[in-house]
Amino acid sequence: MKRQLYILFFSLIIISTHAQNSVLQGRLLNSDKEPVVFASVSLILEDTLFVEATSTDLDGSFVFNSLKKGIYTLRTSYIGLENHEIIVPHKKPLTDLGLIHLTSNTTIDEVIVREKGMSIFNPIKIAPTVAVKHIVRPEILEKITSPTNLIEAISLVNGVQEEVACGVCFTNTISINGLPGQYTAVLIDGTPMYGNLASVYALNGLPTTMIDRIEITKGPSSTIFGSEAVAGVINVITKNPAKEPLISLDIMGTSHLESFNNLSFAGNFGKFNTLVGISHAYIGTNEDNNGDGFGDIINLDRISTFAKLNMQRKKNRKFSLFARYYYEDRRNGVEEYVKERNYINLRGDENIYGESIFTQRWEVLGNYDLPTQEYLKIDFSFSGHYQDSYYGADRYTATQYIGYTNFNWNKYVKGHGITAGISLRYQYYDDNTIATSDSIDGNNANHQFIPGIFIQDAWDISKKTAILFGCRLDYYKEHNLIPAPRFNIKYKPDTWTTFRLNFGTGFRIVNLFTEDHAFITGNRTVEIAEKLHPEQSYNGSLNFNYVFSMGPSQGTLNIDGFYTYFTNAIFPDYSNPNKIIYKNLDGFAQTRGFNINYSQQFQFPLSVNLSYNMQWADQTIMTENKERITTPLEYSPLYTGSIVINYNIKKWNLNIAYTGQLTGPMQLPEVFDLDENGDPLSVARPTLSKPFSMHNIQITKDFKKYNFSIYIGVQNLFDYRQEMSPLVGYNDPNTSAGFSEYFDTAYSYSPIHGREFYLGIRWKWSPVNKQNPISL
Repeated sequence: MKRQLYILFFSLIIISTHAQNSVLQGRLLNSDKEPVVFASVSLILEDTLFVEATSTDLDGSFVFNSLKKGIYTLRTSYIGLENHEIIVPHKKPLTDLGLIHLTSNTTIDEVIVREKGMSIFNPIKIAPTVAVKHIVRPEILEKITSPTNLIEAISLVNGVQEEVACGVCFTNTISINGLPGQYTAVLIDGTPMYGNLASVYALNGLPTTMIDRIEITKGPSSTIFGSEAVAGVINVITKNPAKEPLISLDIMGTSHLESFNNLSFAGNFGKFNTLVGISHAYIGTNEDNNGDGFGDIINLDRISTFAKLNMQRKKNRKFSLFARYYYEDRRNGVEEYVKERNYINLRGDENIYGESIFTQRWEVLGNYDLPTQEYLKIDFSFSGHYQDSYYGADRYTATQYIGYTNFNWNKYVKGHGITAGISLRYQYYDDNTIATSDSIDGNNANHQFIPGIFIQDAWDISKKTAILFGCRLDYYKEHNLIPAPRFNIKYKPDTWTTFRLNFGTGFRIVNLFTEDHAFITGNRTVEIAEKLHPEQSYNGSLNFNYVFSMGPSQGTLNIDGFYTYFTNAIFPDYSNPNKIIYKNLDGFAQTRGFNINYSQQFQFPLSVNLSYNMQWADQTIMTENKERITTPLEYSPLYTGSIVINYNIKKWNLNIAYTGQLTGPMQLPEVFDLDENGDPLSVARPTLSKPFSMHNIQITKDFKKYNFSIYIGVQNLFDYRQEMSPLVGYNDPNTSAGFSEYFDTAYSYSPIHGREFYLGIRWKWSPVNKQNPISL
C-alpha cells in the first residue's frame, strides 16, 4: 500500500511540473519554402530580463522546453533574411507556431515566374540563377548612413563605388568592378530608363523615399538588359503603395547648411493603390578650404516629384504605372559667381568663372500582365532629358528622348524556365557640339532605332546543379545584327555551399559627348583621332558562397573573381596636358580581380560586415615597332574595402552604427601646376594617388509608440580631404581664375568636403496601422 502511495505521489509531482513548465516550438522557412538552418531564435519574457536562445536544426525547427507561461517576444535572425519579431501568448502546455516565413534582404537566388495549371499568377520557383543579386534596402541603410539618393545608397556594396569626374561641378557615376559608369545599366522596376546623358547627373535625383530595394547584379547581363549591361545592372524597385503608411516624412539638415526633405502620401481609391511623393534638396554653402578660389561643395536646388499607381486585377495580374519629374539647378565656381545667386546673371561670363547646369527630366514607365493563359507581360518606358549648361563661357545644351517597349513571355516546361521576348528601343539625341554638327534644332540630331529579340533557359538539372543559357540579338543600322550570348552554371554541393560561374559578352555604341564630362569642363581641346568603332568585350566571373554557424549565430563568406577583356574600348587619353584624345584601342584592355565579403550576425544584437576588393585595370597598345605598352586605367583604385558594425540596444530602441571605407591608390592624369609667371612646371603632379579612408558614425533612436525616429551622425569623422586641389591652372596670373589655357578639373580622386555633422527626423503615420494605408 505504501509503495502505491509513493508512486502516486511522484506521479503527481511530475504532472504538476509539466503543468507549470511547457513547450514552445516552430519552424523557419525562406521565401522558397526551404528550411532555414542554424538561424538564431530568442525568447524574451514580458516585463522581465529573462532571455532564452536557441538555433534551428537541419529541418529549420526550433524548440524551447520547460518554459513558464506568459507573454513572450520571439525574435529570429539569419544572414541574408529579414529579422522577424512576433508577440507570442504562451498559456498552454504546447504552443506550436507552425511555419514562420522569412523574407530575403541581401540576395535573391531564384528565378520567379508564373506557371499555367496553378492559379496562373501565383509565383513559384522554377530554377536558380547563377549570378548573385545583392539586395540593398534603404530602410536598413537608414540605421547606418541615412543616404539621400541612389549613389549614396549603394556605396557600401563590395565592388561598387562612386566615381567623381569633375573638381568643379562634382559630376559622378557608378563604377562596378573597376569599369566606368557607362558600362552599368540602370533600371527602374526592371525597365531600362537612363541613357548616357542622364547617367551624368540624374542618378543623384533618385530619392531613397521612392525606393523599396536596389538589386545589384555584378557581371555580364547583356542578354536581357541590352548592351550597356557590361559591368552589371542596378535595378531600382519602387515602393508598393499598398504597403506604405498614409504619411511618411523625413527631414535632415547638416552642419554645412544642407537640407534634405522628403514627404510622401499613400492611399487606396477603389481598385487602385497610390503613392505620391516629393523630395527637395538645397545646398548653398560657399566653402574653400584648399585655397584654390573655387567652392569645395557643390551648390544646388533639386526637386523630384513622383507618383505610382497599382491596380488590383483578377488572378493577381499586375498593372503598374510610375511617373517622375526631376529638376536640378547645380552650380559652383569662384565665390563671386555663386554668392547670393549671382550665377543667374553671370552664366557664360568671360571673366568670372563658374559652371551652371540646369537639368530637367520626366519619365513614365509601366508593367502590364496580359489576360492570357500563358504568362505574357509588357514593360514600357518613355523619358525626356534636357540639359542647359555653361562651363565658364562655353555653353552646352542637349536633349535626349528614349522610348522602350519589351514583350516578355515565360513558360515552365519540365524543369526548364524559358524566358523569351522582343524589345524595341528608340533614342533621340541632339546637342550643340560637333557630335550633331553643332545643331540643336533637330536637323542633324541622332536617331537610333534598335529592335532586339532574346531567349534564355534556366534549367534545374538536379537539386545540386542548374544552368542558365541564352542569347540576345540586337539590330543596329550601322553595325547590323549584334549577338550577346550568356552562359551561367550553379553548383550547390550542400545546403551551405554554392559555386557559380558566369560568362557573357558586351557590345556598346560610344556616345562620347554624353558620357565624358571632361570635354566641356576645363580648357583641354578634344581631339577625335579617327572614326570610333563600337566597344566589344568578353566577361567572366566565378563566385563562392558559404553559410556557416558560430555557436548560436551564423555568418556568410562570399568570394568573387571577375575578368573582362575588351577587344576595343574607347578611353580618354590625357597624356597631352592640353588635349583629350579619343581613338580606337590598338590592342586590348582588361579588368580583373576579386572581392571578399564576410558577414556575421551574432546572437547578441551585433552585426558585422567586412568587404575587400582587389582589382587591376589596364590597357595594352601596340607600337609601330610591334612592342606592347601597358598602362593602368585612370581612376580605377587598386583596392577598396569597407566595414560596417551595427549594434542595437533593444531596451532603449537605440541603434549605433559605424561605417568605414578604404580606397587604395589609383592612376591619375598627368597635370602640371603653374609657376609665378603662369608657365607649367617641369615636373608633373604625382600620377598615383595616396590611399585614404573615410569613417562615419550614426545613432538612431526609435519612438515606436509614435512611429517616430530621430537620428544624428557624423560623416568623414577624421576630416579627411584630398591633399591637393582637384584643379590645376586656377592661379594663372595672366588670366582670370578658370580661364587659363592650362585650367583643368580632372585631378579629382577623393572628397574635399570635410567633416560633416547631420541631424534628422523620420515620422510615419496611418490611421489603420503603420504598414497599411487607409482606404479613401
